[in-house]
Amino acid sequence: MTAVPPAMERPHFIGIGGAGMSGIAKILAQRGARVAGSDSRESESVLALRERGATVHLGHDASHLAEDASCVVVSSAIRADNPELAAATGRGIPVVHRSDALAAVMADHRALAVAGTHGKTTTTSMLAVSLRALGLAPSYAIGGDLDVPGSNADHDTGEIFVAEADESDRSFHKYAPEVAIILNVELDHHANYASLEEIYDSFETFVGRVREGGTLVVSADNPGARELTRRVRAAGGPRVRTYGEAADADVRVLRVTPIGLTSEVTVSLDGRELTFAVSVPGSHYAHNAVAALTAGTALGIPSAGLAEALGAYTGVNRRLQPKGEAGGVRVIDSYAHHPTEMTADLEAIRGGAADGRVLVLFQPHLYSRTQELGTEMGDALALADASVVLDIYPAREDPIPGVTSTVITDAARAAGADVHLAPSKDAAPELIAGMAKPGDLVLTMGAGDVTELGPRILEHLSD
Repeated sequence: MTAVPPAMERPHFIGIGGAGMSGIAKILAQRGARVAGSDSRESESVLALRERGATVHLGHDASHLAEDASCVVVSSAIRADNPELAAATGRGIPVVHRSDALAAVMADHRALAVAGTHGKTTTTSMLAVSLRALGLAPSYAIGGDLDVPGSNADHDTGEIFVAEADESDRSFHKYAPEVAIILNVELDHHANYASLEEIYDSFETFVGRVREGGTLVVSADNPGARELTRRVRAAGGPRVRTYGEAADADVRVLRVTPIGLTSEVTVSLDGRELTFAVSVPGSHYAHNAVAALTAGTALGIPSAGLAEALGAYTGVNRRLQPKGEAGGVRVIDSYAHHPTEMTADLEAIRGGAADGRVLVLFQPHLYSRTQELGTEMGDALALADASVVLDIYPAREDPIPGVTSTVITDAARAAGADVHLAPSKDAAPELIAGMAKPGDLVLTMGAGDVTELGPRILEHLSD
């Protein structure tokens, strides 16, 4: 068993049920650490951690922090007035950011870190599943569950560690990967970045952390990624391997063939053509698979075997995840919350998954993102036949005066969309179910709790 860093032997996680926090907690528990923590509510992630032996308290209170805790782990979402954080500071217990904890658990591995404005979870998942299928026993930490609750992370015996590298709060600056993937570079996370130039600076810092002799795998198609590649090469950075449809890509995507809810991709790699299956629809996901293939070969994994193993990936929770069918209507859940992701998922559904109409129940995520990108979100919703928009899911943010979901609905109507503002979250499932007809597909879309509404939509469709 890999040793637990001394500071992490008795960690206390504030917000332990979160996607990133629960994964690190699980890995430490598997390695033999005595893990404890707290979260605001019960969840499947919390239950999965308890099954691993972790002590999880509900609610936040200073009494939850054990006397002998070796450190307290926090994410950027934890506010300074959290009573457990205040207690740790008062007692002199080291406070460790989530990114530092992740860096510590993968420090003695061949690390592969996946970054980009979107597509990180899917690509990291593809790598974790395919490397496992090849018998390489990777450890991994991703931002979503592969198949069952608690499968967002795992400690195994292999030398490879695959991790999702989050740029939103610059936490990916803490990692030192052997191979880094950058899927795309776009302006997002407006509370932390004032301009695209700041985004470039942040990604350049991440690239500068690649280990000596390592490789940067980067998109040849995304304009921001191409500009980053230009800067990295001008600065004499690590070896670069590009992928995509561009004529100058090192691993060139020749064609993507949609086959229902799957696709087939053909690439030119090292002078020969290679065709393999991708078990999720759309060009966006096919390109994620090619990024995974390029990164794996950079680690020395034979391309033919890896390409075949990528076919073992069948999706991750909330990434175009089928939720069921009732009354001849299919319901699928999408995590898309940035306009580029929304467009990609809607185009994927249009390309191979929908014979009837596509209806969207969309929940905007964050006031700051809606303020900056609300018009583009409305434009994306115009790709649906009809949509219903919920109130903004605030997550960690306070409201911004004048920023509401009407920013999106007004833009969508201006683009010619049939769009409705939901009177409430509770009323939305019945509203969109009433709009659906046999043969239609309903997409619940957003990074908040809209995912909970899929089963309720199916109930109304069954009535």
